[in-house]
Amino acid sequence: MDTKSLIIEIATKLFQKKGYLGVGLNEILKECNISKGSLYHHFPNGKEQLLIACLQSLNAIIISDMKEIFQQHPTTQLATQTMIEKLADQYDRDGMITGYTFSSIVSEMGSLSEPVRNACALSFTKIQDIYTYKLEEDGFSEQTAQSLALMMTATIEGGIMLCLTKNTSEPLRTISKGLPQLLKNE
Repeated sequence: MDTKSLIIEIATKLFQKKGYLGVGLNEILKECNISKGSLYHHFPNGKEQLLIACLQSLNAIIISDMKEIFQQHPTTQLATQTMIEKLADQYDRDGMITGYTFSSIVSEMGSLSEPVRNACALSFTKIQDIYTYKLEEDGFSEQTAQSLALMMTATIEGGIMLCLTKNTSEPLRTISKGLPQLLKNE
């Protein structure tokens, strides 16, 4: 793995675990075993530029995972249920849900940094596009599919945050049972 990729991988884990403001440059340098010069070589604008690179990396992983799940299932209902169950299982196994929520970063940095807010917004848009496309395949109109996609994104993101605050996967498991019922196109 090249140095830039290593920095992104380690910083992503640190940001997810401690938040942007909870991670200092010295901690990133120590965990990556690199010099400050090496970090600034790859990220001349510093920590915020690194955060945006981490968000882009997370986004690529999330989108790839979601596309795979949504391509493997014939309906939005089944795909959504599978995806949510995967998240709940990850929470039960690891005690956290890595890579599937940008909410904490947006709440921490969104009002402080327009580039970070834009990177997060793009990620949510791509997620909603996956839902919209699958809902349209299920026969929903474009407008209805877009509305449902927004609701799905908000519901799942909220469920993830509830899992983290309540220290249980139950919110996602409840959503996994209820949300697919709302996606019936009859």
